[in-house]
Amino acid sequence: MSSTGTIKRSRTRRAGENAYGLLLLTKNVVMALIALFVLVAGVWYSWGTAKPAMFTKNLERGTVTVSRCDDDWCTGAFAPTDGSGRARARVRIDKAVADGPGDRLPVALKPGTDEAVRTGWAGVLHAWVPFAGSLLLASLMVAGGLRLRRTAWALGLTGVTLLAASFATLTF
Repeated sequence: MSSTGTIKRSRTRRAGENAYGLLLLTKNVVMALIALFVLVAGVWYSWGTAKPAMFTKNLERGTVTVSRCDDDWCTGAFAPTDGSGRARARVRIDKAVADGPGDRLPVALKPGTDEAVRTGWAGVLHAWVPFAGSLLLASLMVAGGLRLRRTAWALGLTGVTLLAASFATLTF
């Protein structure tokens, strides 16, 4: 018969195990903070465009008739629809939401600027595209750094769905 007694580990071994555990904990905390930072940065960057696209109550609303496009922006004339705003000869809008010259888009103007933001589902989804990218990037960090594969899949699929919905509403 053998007795099953406990063998006491040396102090050096216990200290090494504690240090390794502390390193693992530190790695997980740092990776979680980086993933959280990436997500917050995506929301922060998207919010500047998403806010006027979603909450148009006190903004000048109307339509933009696109007359010219360059590499990043399209410009055109703004015509207010609700009578509260004034017509403008030239406002600019992101080229990604416009098809080209002659396109008429429902927009809201950012307060104090000549920048128009597309409204409706297409505008709202397009405004959240940077957040979708941050979801994809954070999913890689969550999967690789934190080893939370199901959470990473959920983040990644949410980002891909948001990107696909934005693409579908802007092209069809």
